[in-house]
Parts: sequence; structure tokens; C-alpha cells
Amino acid sequence: MKLHEYQAREILAKHGVPVPQGNVARTGAEARTLAEGMGGKVVVKAQIHAGGRGKGGGVKLANTADEAERAAGQIIGMDLITPQTGPQGQKVKSVLVAEQIAIEKEFYLSVIVDSAIGWPVIIASQAGGMDIEEVAAKTPEKIIRVPLDPATGYQPHHGRLVAEALGLSGDQSKQALAVVAGTVKAFFASDASLVEVNPLVVTTDGRVLALDAKLTLDDNALFRHADLAALRDKDEEDPLEVEAGDLGISNFVKLEGNIGCVVNGAGLAMSTMDVIKYAGGEPANFLDIGTVNDPQRVVSSFKVILADPAVKAILINIFGGMARTDVIAQGVVEAMRTLEMKHPVVVRLAGTNLEEGLRILRESGLPIITADDLGEAARKAVEAANKAA
Repeated sequence: MKLHEYQAREILAKHGVPVPQGNVARTGAEARTLAEGMGGKVVVKAQIHAGGRGKGGGVKLANTADEAERAAGQIIGMDLITPQTGPQGQKVKSVLVAEQIAIEKEFYLSVIVDSAIGWPVIIASQAGGMDIEEVAAKTPEKIIRVPLDPATGYQPHHGRLVAEALGLSGDQSKQALAVVAGTVKAFFASDASLVEVNPLVVTTDGRVLALDAKLTLDDNALFRHADLAALRDKDEEDPLEVEAGDLGISNFVKLEGNIGCVVNGAGLAMSTMDVIKYAGGEPANFLDIGTVNDPQRVVSSFKVILADPAVKAILINIFGGMARTDVIAQGVVEAMRTLEMKHPVVVRLAGTNLEEGLRILRESGLPIITADDLGEAARKAVEAANKAA
């Protein structure tokens, strides 16, 4: 789960990371009031779950309270387009109004889980204020990685390594140690998968501040953090993915194709999408129905898929181990009847109670297209989708 910048800043500050003065505003008038309290010279920043906001016009400097009000009025309500939003953009509902900071140097700092080694890793770079992916591609030598052994956790020497790599010394090195320690504390205390400060800055008066903040939480740990879960902004998420979650389908991701997929198991779902593409089609979603024996879960899956107007055909690919194919077949029949579906449906079943599952499909009297293997199912789904289109 992603948080807005102003929320991430509050969490970092709670763990001792110094951040510039600022607060969130949802109207131009609120932005004016906040700017007045900071002397007028502020930066007004769109609050959406995407980077690259400045390039899209979502970050504006204001030198007076009047300018802050006008800037907020221009940003709030706009459909902000960045490389991370896609061409449709994201509507801005609020802005962060923060004090302007005179910057001498910019750095990059983050803590992220490295899946290759299974450890959290501190990543830092002297090339702050720009896309870290670009730095990694063009000048990888500018990036330092400091793994954190889960058995011992963060130690002071980790912070010293980062400060040295950033070229900081004296009092600024001490400040950097506190920033790194606080960032790591925020990471572990929040059960985060990512905490990013970009840029981390040294100001002209020698302070070390987290000028921007990004924090992504591990969804699987949210049950331990009711306060953080309450910060979720569903308006920033894909509506279909929100609907899927509300229906109990947590493993759903909308894609750009026209073949809806219902599969049990994440690995099988990935393979199904690959085979669809190999057959010349495009999957409309990733949907892992999970190991369930509940016809209603199948019905819910169909509801989510049918809410996508791009879908022209549906492919069901179930390998029944603990999941019974006859229960899945009951769900398919129930969904097609209750939802009065007109989309072509291709079903491939294998595993537990296969004969009973096929009998249910066959005797339903519904126009269900069956297939013996995944390759055949993908070809039939692509053919059906092309015909429907």
C-alpha cells in the first residue's frame, strides 16, 4: 500500500528524521493559510501516488501567500500526467504546502527489501534529485548498497558507511547518521517494503533534511498497523483492483489486453498470461483466485472481470489439487447464469474431481468452450476474443 508524500513525511519525522515544515491543503484557501504561517515562501506539491510530479506541472514555487493560493488552485483538480500515471493521468485532490529550502547538495537515500538476498538494503547515492533507475543504468558506480542482516539489524557503522559514501563529514556526517538511523527505524516499524528519500539535501545553512519522502507498506503486514491501514487512499488505486479487494480477491492486477483470466495459483496465472501472449492474444488481467472451494469466489471473479469494458473473452484455467474442479465448474455455471453473460468463456480444468467438473459444464446447457490443455485453451480464447472484437 502506497502513502502520500505528506503521510510519509509524518512517519519519518516520528522516527527522528528532520523534514521541512509543511502540511496538506485541499483548497486554495487552506494553502494560503498554511503559506502565511510559513512566511509566504513555500513550495506547493501535488499529492498523488506517482513520481515525476514536477515534470507534469504538479510542483510550483510560491513567494507569497497569494501565489500559494493560486498555485494550489491550479494543481488541485488537475489530471496530472507523469511517467508513472500513464496517459490518463491522476486527479489531484490535495497539495503539500512546505517551506522553501535553500539547497546546497542533493543525495538519494532509501531502504528496500532485496529479494535476491532476502535482506533489507540501504541504498544511497550522491546523485540525488533524479530517477535512481537512470543513475543505476548510466553511472552505477555512484550507488552504494549496505545490506542489513536481519539477525543484528541496523548498526551505527551502517550509517557511517552511508555518510562517507555521500562525502559528508563533521557535523553534517553526524546529522546524516541520525537521518539514516531514523529512516531504517521507520522502515522496520512500519513493516514497509520501501522507504525512499529523494532528495536528501544539505541546506546552505548546513542542515541535513529529507526534502521528499515515499513510503510503501507491505499489504500482508497491515493487520498489525490499523493506524497505517487507515491512511489508504482508494482514489489513487485502479477502481477494478479496489472492487476486487472488496469482493475478497486480493490478487488482481488490471492489464491492457482483452482476455480476462481466472486462475488458481500465482505461478499458473503468470504462465497462463505468457501462453495467451504466445498464442497472439493479450491478457486483460492477472487474477489468482487462490486455493478455494467456493463457487461464490468464481462468481466474484467474473464480476470484476466483466466490469472491464475491454474484455472480449474469458479464460478459466484451474489445476485442482486442494481446489476441486467440480466446485470451480459450479461457480462458472452460476456466474454465467446469474450475470447473464454474453462473453465467450473458455474453460480448462485438470486435477481433483475432473470428470465431475466436466460433467457439470457439459450438462449446464451453456455455451462453454472446453479445452484439454493450456495451449489449446489459449488458442481458443484468442480466437473467441478476436471474433467478439
